[in-house]
Amino acid sequence: MRASPDDHLTIGEIIRRTGVPASALHFYERKGLIFSERGSGNQRIFSRHMLRRISLIIVAKRLHIPLSDVAEVFATLPTDHAPTHRDWQRVSRAWKKQLEERRRAIEALEQELTGCIGCGCLSMKACLLLNPDDALRGRGPGPVRLQEPDATFPDEPPHDQRRR
Repeated sequence: MRASPDDHLTIGEIIRRTGVPASALHFYERKGLIFSERGSGNQRIFSRHMLRRISLIIVAKRLHIPLSDVAEVFATLPTDHAPTHRDWQRVSRAWKKQLEERRRAIEALEQELTGCIGCGCLSMKACLLLNPDDALRGRGPGPVRLQEPDATFPDEPPHDQRRR
């Protein structure tokens, strides 16, 4: 007999299949990331298609993707039946776009960090060259050069023309 995405699995079967503890499953359910029903004896049972959601949560955690981002993506999926191939393609495209944006931000941060410590001086003297008279304070709080990787600042060449 072939398994159907709408077959039901007990919480014990879900735990064995995913390696996710019951406490985490309950947490994900409270957050609306996964859904269960009540079977005989009031035991939680999950549609088999919840395995895919749980697997994606595991992957997202490994990639340090916030559960709020996972919830945003999952909100567009049906909960009462297995998502279709088209549903998963749509979600995949949206998530891919988010991951590409994160990758670009990480690469820009890597370039900035390499530029900042590339000379090896490991001192704050470089700040006097990159931010004379604390000119960047007017751009707002925090590491504004890193938060605005494509921005140029007073007396600074455009991002792609900076010397490394």
